[in-house]
Amino acid sequence: MLVSTMTIDPAFRIGEVDPRLYGSFVEHMGRCVYTGIHEPDHPTADEHGFRRDTADLVRELGTPLVRYPGGNFVSGYRWEDGIGPVENRPTRLDLAWRSLETNHVGVDEFMTWARTVGVEPMMAVNLGTRGIDAARSLVEYCNIASGTYWSDLRGGSPYGIKTWCLGNEMDGPWQIGHKTAGEYARLALETAKAMRQVDPSIELVACGSSGRQMPTFGSWEATVLGETYDAVDYVSLHGYYQQHDDDRDSFLACATDMDAFIDEVVATADHVRAVGRHRKRLYLSFDEWNVWYQSRFAGETNLEIEQAPRLIEDVYSVTDAVVVGNLLISLLRHADRVKIGCQAQLVNVIATIMTEPGGPAWRQASFHPYALTTRYGRGTVLRPAITAPTHETARHGEVPLLDAVAVHSDAGTVLFAVNRSQTQPMTLEVDLRALPALSTATHTVIADDDPDAVNTAQHPDRVTPRDLDDPKLDGGRLQVTLPALSWNMIRLS
Repeated sequence: MLVSTMTIDPAFRIGEVDPRLYGSFVEHMGRCVYTGIHEPDHPTADEHGFRRDTADLVRELGTPLVRYPGGNFVSGYRWEDGIGPVENRPTRLDLAWRSLETNHVGVDEFMTWARTVGVEPMMAVNLGTRGIDAARSLVEYCNIASGTYWSDLRGGSPYGIKTWCLGNEMDGPWQIGHKTAGEYARLALETAKAMRQVDPSIELVACGSSGRQMPTFGSWEATVLGETYDAVDYVSLHGYYQQHDDDRDSFLACATDMDAFIDEVVATADHVRAVGRHRKRLYLSFDEWNVWYQSRFAGETNLEIEQAPRLIEDVYSVTDAVVVGNLLISLLRHADRVKIGCQAQLVNVIATIMTEPGGPAWRQASFHPYALTTRYGRGTVLRPAITAPTHETARHGEVPLLDAVAVHSDAGTVLFAVNRSQTQPMTLEVDLRALPALSTATHTVIADDDPDAVNTAQHPDRVTPRDLDDPKLDGGRLQVTLPALSWNMIRLS
C-alpha cells in the first residue's frame, strides 16, 4: 500500500477563502438557459418560467455567484434586446454558437432567477462588437436607482451588480471582435473608466489569456495589465482539461497545470505591479474552468442554425469527478490570490446539473465534489507539509500521487485529498498535534470499482458520495485510507 504523510499547523496560512471562489457560469449557449434553467411549459415551472427542479439543485450545489451571459456569446450580444415586453423582443442569430436567440431571458429575467436561487451575479459586457457606450448604459440600467433614461426604463429597485467582466476571451481568434493585446487594453481601460463613472463601487475583471497554451500567453497579460492595472481589480484565467487517448494518469494530474497557470499569471501581475510602482495587489478570477472533452466537439462553424441546440453535453464519470475535486484543491491552494472561480457551466453545457425538456433534472458525478467543497471549504486555507510517493506522467512529468489541502475554521478543520493512483489505495498519516482541540473525524469519498461509472436520467444516483468508517484519530495523529482513484473529504471537529 502507498503511504503519504501530512503535517498541519494553523500558523502556516495561505489565505481566507472568498466564497466567490465557488462560482458557476450561465451562458446563452446550447440548453444552459432554455430548457436548462428556463422552461415555461415544464411541470415544475414557476410564474416566471424557471424550472423549480433545476433551482432546487442549484441551491443544493451552493454556488454563491454566477457569471452571465457569456462566454463567447457576449461578444455579439445586444443586451437591450433582452429588456421590455417579451413579445416585442427580436430573435437574433448568435454567431458564437450559430444559434437562434429568442431573448426571452434577458437581464431582468436572469436577475429574478438569481435572487430566487440566492446567487450573486457577475455580469459581462460586450467588448467584441460593441464597447464603451453599451457597457456604461448597462451599468446605468442595472445599478442606478432612478432619474436617468436607462434606470427609469428598468423601473423597480436597482440590481446593485458588484462584479463585471470587461469582455470575454478577447485574445482568441475565434472570438467575435478578436483584438490584439494593445487594442483590447485601450478599449478595456476606457470602458472601465466610463463604467466606474456611472458606479464607482463596482469591481472589474480584465480579460487574461483563454488558456495557458495560447501563443500570446504571458505577453498578453503584461500588455493588458500594463495599461489597465489601476483601472481593474482582477485578471481572468480560463482552463479546460480532458483525458487524451488512454492517458488517464496525465488526466488525473492535470491540476498541476492549473497550479502552474495560476503561478505564472501571479508572477506576471506582480511584475507589472513592480515596474509600474503600483500600490495595490491584483487578484485573479479563474472564471471558466472544468473538464471538457473538446476533442469530441466538431466546432462552432460546423453547427446547424437552430434554437437551444444540444451542445457539448458531456457526461461525467467518477474519474472526471475526481479531477474536478482536484481542480478545486488547486484553487483553494491559491486562495490568497484567486478570489473568484466559475466552473463552466451550471446546467447541461459541460455541467454539474443535467435536465431533459419536460423531464427530470439530475446531478452529474462532478456535482458532488463541488457541492461538498462549497459547503465545507470555508475559512482559512492552511499550507500542509506533504510527503508522498510520485510517478511519471506523459504530459506533466513526475507528479505526486497525493494532492491535498486543509481549510481551518472555528468549526474545525477539513482536509480535501485526492489519490491519483489508479490501482493502489493509500494510507495517509496526518500530524495534527498543532490542533489539539480536534477529537472526532469523518471520511467521505467519491470512488467506485468502475472509474467510468456515470449518472443518467434513468440512474441519477449511480455515483454518490459514501461515508467510510471513521478514521483513527489518537494523540493528535490521524490515519486514514484513501481508496485508489478517489476524492476524499476528512472533516475534523
